[in-house]
Amino acid sequence: MSKDKTVSAASVAATPSSHTAEAFASTQAAQDAVDFIEIDEVLTLRRTIVRAPAPKGTVLFLHGFPETLMVWKGIATTLARDYDVHAFDWPGYGQSSRPILARFSYAPRDYAQVLKAYIERAGIDRSNLVIYSTDIAALPVLLLALDEPTIARQIIVGDFAPFDRPQYMWENLQNLKAEPTASPTRAYMNKTSDEILQNVHRRGLSRAEQFDLPAHVQQDMTRSWSLDGMTSADAFAHYYANFTRDQHYLEANLTRLKTPVKVIWGEKDLYITSEMGTEFAGKIGAKLDVLPGIGHFPHLQSPEQTVEEIRASFR
Repeated sequence: MSKDKTVSAASVAATPSSHTAEAFASTQAAQDAVDFIEIDEVLTLRRTIVRAPAPKGTVLFLHGFPETLMVWKGIATTLARDYDVHAFDWPGYGQSSRPILARFSYAPRDYAQVLKAYIERAGIDRSNLVIYSTDIAALPVLLLALDEPTIARQIIVGDFAPFDRPQYMWENLQNLKAEPTASPTRAYMNKTSDEILQNVHRRGLSRAEQFDLPAHVQQDMTRSWSLDGMTSADAFAHYYANFTRDQHYLEANLTRLKTPVKVIWGEKDLYITSEMGTEFAGKIGAKLDVLPGIGHFPHLQSPEQTVEEIRASFR
């Protein structure tokens, strides 16, 4: 994998009129950087950090399929008035490493160890950290929290599958979990990658609710679909090959989950329905917010709501 030189630039965002001139000046002062960080001899992650002039805490955003760290760019710039913001590409996505399966399994529990290593190597203060994780990112965070209850001051999770409940999942996702359906589903996803990248965020939404991705997000996802002989669909399939095992482990160990957790869910999530969120939140005694008219990607469809979720976690 080629390692680009670090790119740094001042981040300037449009600021609502309700914000003061001082807040706008702080946004302009925030600095963002995209670079690479070595996790171990096998894994190097592309990551971005947007630093606040006077940070009140740290936010770590973790993306899902088929996303890259670029999905957080606008949200990160807004939050950097007050917080340092980190995001990285998971192995198999974006411009991060894509080692062969013999060297890295892409399983949720191994993603959990990647997350732990990133927090340590980035020198993030766990006591003032909020982790926002969606889709495939959420189970690894929760698995890590079982062993590391002080991993963050709060974890926000949503639109994911914590438990083995196929009835709450889209059929193609069910099919990825085991053979004989997993391999043909993976092949079909690779064959239809253009359609996935164009429409994954639209499914389940009415025409009026559908939205376009920012150009830089669409371009990065497309450019990063295939790298070093592996596609994001391949990495996704490897994750799913271990998914059921790690779901069972989480459910069997829920009493060990001590980190504060908040659950959010798109009401119109086609891929993993809100019934999954209702069951999970109920079992751990967590607050659940079901977002009306929102699909599987709340942070893309309604980024201002995501910003508010983060701000509320620091209050």
